[in-house]
Amino acid sequence: EQQLVEIHMIECRTHFAVKNLPKSKAALTAAKTNANAVHCPPLLQADIDLWSGIIAAREKDYRTSFSYFYEAFEAFNAGENNSKAKTAMKYMLLSKIMQTRHQETNAIISSKSGLKYASTEIDAMAAIAKALEDRALKKFEEVRGQYKKQIDEDPIIAFHLDDLNETLVEQNILRILEPFSRVEIAHVAELIELPLQRTQAKLSEMILDQKLNGTLDQGIGVLIVFETEQVRSTYDNALKTIKNTSEVLDTLYGMAKSTA
Repeated sequence: EQQLVEIHMIECRTHFAVKNLPKSKAALTAAKTNANAVHCPPLLQADIDLWSGIIAAREKDYRTSFSYFYEAFEAFNAGENNSKAKTAMKYMLLSKIMQTRHQETNAIISSKSGLKYASTEIDAMAAIAKALEDRALKKFEEVRGQYKKQIDEDPIIAFHLDDLNETLVEQNILRILEPFSRVEIAHVAELIELPLQRTQAKLSEMILDQKLNGTLDQGIGVLIVFETEQVRSTYDNALKTIKNTSEVLDTLYGMAKSTA
């Protein structure tokens, strides 16, 4: 039975590696089911918790992922599996960062068990949290570059930080564009402190994804921003009135028909 749990966990990791999240999740569920039927060793249970957190994070449920990572960290730390304990701690920090609860990372890092795993990988997560706490996109990207090796060697950390980076870029662009109806792309790049080519590519992507209502005139290097049409509340109220009137008429017609 324990071997079956281990086989399901191998399947979980394999499917996740080839980006098949549904099958990875199904294998994890099978591992949990079999683990509940037998006495599961603490470190194997910790591995199940770790992967439960990884999949929850991929589904953007960072609150749940933190709980799983915490359980995994406690078990790995108690079992003196220092390598996996440090990994679980990194993922705990990642979950806090993705929840924009950056200030809470300090408590984890400076705790008695946290200090045990002080390393450049943990330093990288702390620096990322600090950059985001300051809401500085440029600083975030500088830290991302400074700790490139530590971040990129863990594909799970890299995936979420890259995703977060793109979200931050989009949020900054939308904030910058608020006062404009027409603006030079070069000026947007200057304000957001990103290379012109990347800014132009991001604007195109946001327009295609309908995150930005506008068009690029690349011939003259200008972005034209369209006004988002607001549906008046009176329009909604009128529709509700028509619907209610129709229902009343239907009721009256039914009553008249039954008494005829």
